[in-house]
Amino acid sequence: MLLDRSFELARKAEEIDALAAKRKNVIASDQMIEGEYPIFVDRTSGAYFWDVDGNRYLDFFLSYGTVVLGHADRDVDDQVIAEIRKGFATGLSKPVQTELVSELLEVIPGAEMAMLMKTGSDATGAAVRLSRSFTGRDRVARFGYNGWHDWCAQWDHGIPRATRDLVHTFAYNDLDSLRALFERHPGEIACVVMMPFEVEPPAPGFLEGVRELTRAHGALLVLDEMRSGFRMALGGAQEYFGVTADLATFSKAFANGYAISALTGRAEVLRRLDRVHISSTFYANSDAMAAALATLRKLRSGPHLERIHTLGSRLQDGLRELTDKYAAPVEVVGHPPMPFLDFRLGSEEENQAAKRSFYTETIRAGVFFHPNHHWFVCAATTEEDIDTAIEAARGGFEALVRDGYTGAVRSGEAAR
Repeated sequence: MLLDRSFELARKAEEIDALAAKRKNVIASDQMIEGEYPIFVDRTSGAYFWDVDGNRYLDFFLSYGTVVLGHADRDVDDQVIAEIRKGFATGLSKPVQTELVSELLEVIPGAEMAMLMKTGSDATGAAVRLSRSFTGRDRVARFGYNGWHDWCAQWDHGIPRATRDLVHTFAYNDLDSLRALFERHPGEIACVVMMPFEVEPPAPGFLEGVRELTRAHGALLVLDEMRSGFRMALGGAQEYFGVTADLATFSKAFANGYAISALTGRAEVLRRLDRVHISSTFYANSDAMAAALATLRKLRSGPHLERIHTLGSRLQDGLRELTDKYAAPVEVVGHPPMPFLDFRLGSEEENQAAKRSFYTETIRAGVFFHPNHHWFVCAATTEEDIDTAIEAARGGFEALVRDGYTGAVRSGEAAR
């Protein structure tokens, strides 16, 4: 595929746009296949997008999973346009705010109150501040990617050591590692903030064990449902796994791509908002609220999430057949709505080299798989799209064989 226009715009952006200069590409430069992936998008529709060079891609990136119904969903966009035309930036509350919160409380387990914000980091940051206020404690235990604020940023640069010293990480599916933190800091941990899973599923009893540990030690459990919310189930991972947190945070699929987030949970904790400072000029803007309300109502109106699970399972099954056929050192991981391939060649250098072979073929086939992030399935994806993706993956596995990253096809079967 020709990407001339995309790369031309990228070169210009790197000179004037600080974010573009940092990232180099639409995804961080060390996570892309340089020279193969598009950078600038022209338009989107359903499960597809078109880049500025006119190339069409079947999209399993879906804007980091924010798109759950499909790109440019007419039902959602029409409600947003109607809200914009009525005036969405008043600084005062609009009726859609109360409607949306009421809808949230109906579908989120344990949600007695909710606060609407703009970003995932807004919501997780607010959850931590409220937890510290409610418990009178300073320390935080966490797992997974929780945002970019000082208490959880992936990089230490620019963050005071005193801030980082109050935050501790623990190992997933390892209750002993979390128990050790509570024993090392008795009466000091305000909350446990965690994604319910990344790629690895929770072991039987793990989430329940975390719930019990937090209660036993007087800490709050905060589930970071940015990826799992409105995708694993309408009520997120809490509904899917049957574990209710004290607080839960949502964004991404909440509004099919529009910028909004929510903090939900126990009323006695959320009422602490009268004692802590959490605010933004744009929290009251109602355009994204209209999008979120339309998204929730559409998800509730039909078997959209069941369809996403079914299609994701179809994709995973097809990929497993290919990993077996090509004897590939690659494992199909993740839950059906968020599948992924885990390359297991040994060293990270070998894995990245093998990914370059594999993902060069799939992107050239017009299928946008992210090399180093969850993939996502949306309600606009079709069975034919899944078959297209599996066929593109077949080309990727054949490239692994060609480039010496895996053995010959099993049973002597010739690659098709």
